Amino acid sequence: MNIGTPFTKKATRVMLLGSGELGKEVAIELNRYGIEVHACDSYPNAPAMQVSQFSHVFNMLDEDELREAIVKCDPDIIIPEVEAIATNVLKEAEEIDRVVIPSARAVQLTMNREGIRRLAAEELKLKTSKYKFASTKEEFIKAVQEISLQSSVDDHFLPCVVKPVMSSSGKGQSVIRSEKDIDQAWTYAQTGGRAGTGKVIVEEFIEFDYEITLLTIRSKGGQWLNDDITTCCRPIGHEQVDGDYIESWQPQDMSTVALMKAKEIAESITKALGGYGLFGVELFVKDDEVYFSEVSPRPHDTGLVTLISQDMSEFALHVRALLGLPINNINFNGASASKVLKYTGKSNSVSFNDLDIALNGHPNTQLRLFGKPGLDGARRMGVVVSRDTTTEQALDTCKKVVSKIIPTFNE
Repeated sequence: MNIGTPFTKKATRVMLLGSGELGKEVAIELNRYGIEVHACDSYPNAPAMQVSQFSHVFNMLDEDELREAIVKCDPDIIIPEVEAIATNVLKEAEEIDRVVIPSARAVQLTMNREGIRRLAAEELKLKTSKYKFASTKEEFIKAVQEISLQSSVDDHFLPCVVKPVMSSSGKGQSVIRSEKDIDQAWTYAQTGGRAGTGKVIVEEFIEFDYEITLLTIRSKGGQWLNDDITTCCRPIGHEQVDGDYIESWQPQDMSTVALMKAKEIAESITKALGGYGLFGVELFVKDDEVYFSEVSPRPHDTGLVTLISQDMSEFALHVRALLGLPINNINFNGASASKVLKYTGKSNSVSFNDLDIALNGHPNTQLRLFGKPGLDGARRMGVVVSRDTTTEQALDTCKKVVSKIIPTFNE
């Protein structure tokens, strides 16, 4: 791997598709290696744009606009950091020798729940919840009945989960607990997908004990860098509200058997997707049974805890792997946790008050403000990360600090 110098003809140029808080951390890590970063998003002044050499604003779902931007940036490497991307254009770019991380195929499969579920359950035979896909309301009602109604003396309705096949951060996702919820769930799923109305997945509701994210890195390794190496970070437990990450902790306590199964699933799915970089593998755990849920071929929001828990964060690991550099070791610093600053309101300029008071008296605790230009509704605006003797103590510190930070919504 040869790296040039930014703003020169020999510059190594990276096109970052998605410039939110995760993209910002990726851009910072790319800058550590002297990479010329072109941060892209659908709105100006996004977080990653604030730490990149160049920024570009356009609709990444528009094939023509994305093609034009690729020609303009002339990148050596394209890093998708969000799911709302015209993936056909990524495939075209790959065919003319531009590197897509981890690959155009992996991005296409993982941004569509149908593609990744069929790969995991039907090709790789991984353990998943029962599921059905539906394109029409009639198919949807039938799918719900097949997943949720069990024949007995009286029909017993079991909860099921409904998601658009193309959505993120819990958008369009709901739980059907009785037949009266069916119409509302269908309507919500049709308004929450990235591509508007369309196909949905109906999943069996698993009464899991906990869910984890297993950050899994595929990198070059071996004596002569000829072998692909799979490395897993310690498991991350997390809490979600309406499908959106609120807090996380590392490590999640789990049995040796469950951890072994989790690593086997993570290695299987990431090997099938191929390419290099970090993947966020989401899993449900019930006793010693582990169920595959989803996978993101990029840093995961729950992995923000690694900003303090490891010597190399998930963002540093992602960049190192995608540049073709070996992952020799990951040093764990100790039990850690994270909690987001999520606010609801409307403002084009948010300010944060009492930061000194909030952080006072809390060692091994850090604050990251994302620098988002505003909010309209509910939005994550920052995160607190902390390290302590136990994850419970670390999370308690995060909650205390977050509770003392007062936002002001300016016009």
